Amino acid sequence: MSRREYPQRPIVGVGAVVCKDGKVLLVQRAAPPSRGLWAIPGGSLEVGETLQEGAEREILEETGVRIKAGEPVYAFDFIQYDDQKRLQYHFVIVDVEAEYLGGEVRAADDALAARWVAPAELADLPVSANTLKILRARGFIRP
Repeated sequence: MSRREYPQRPIVGVGAVVCKDGKVLLVQRAAPPSRGLWAIPGGSLEVGETLQEGAEREILEETGVRIKAGEPVYAFDFIQYDDQKRLQYHFVIVDVEAEYLGGEVRAADDALAARWVAPAELADLPVSANTLKILRARGFIRP
C-alpha cells in the first residue's frame, strides 16, 4: 500500500496543461489510481512548494520537459472508495497553465509513456475523464 492510499487528509496534487504546435503533453499513468489512463502530467505538491514550483518539478520529473508554470486554470476533487466503502484515495488537484521551455519528451518517474497528443488522437486513447473535462474547458477539444 502506498502512502497515497487510505489517507488521513486530502493530498494536494498539481498538474500542468502544456501545449506545443497544436498538441498537448500527456502521460500514461503507471500507478493507481488511474493506472493505464492518459492524463495531464503532474503529481503531489511538496511542503513549502508553490503550485507553480510543484508543477515545474513534477513535469520535469515525469516527462523530461521544462516548463514555466502560470496561473491555475482548473481544479477538481478525486475521491475513490474501495470495495468495502473505505476511502482509498482523496486528492485535490489543481492544474496550471504552462509554457513549454524545452526538453525532449520521455516517460520517467511514474509514467508508463509520455508524448505530445493532437486533438484527433484523443479518441483512440484511454483518457481520464477529468483530463477530457480540462481539455474541453481550455478549448483544446470541442464539447
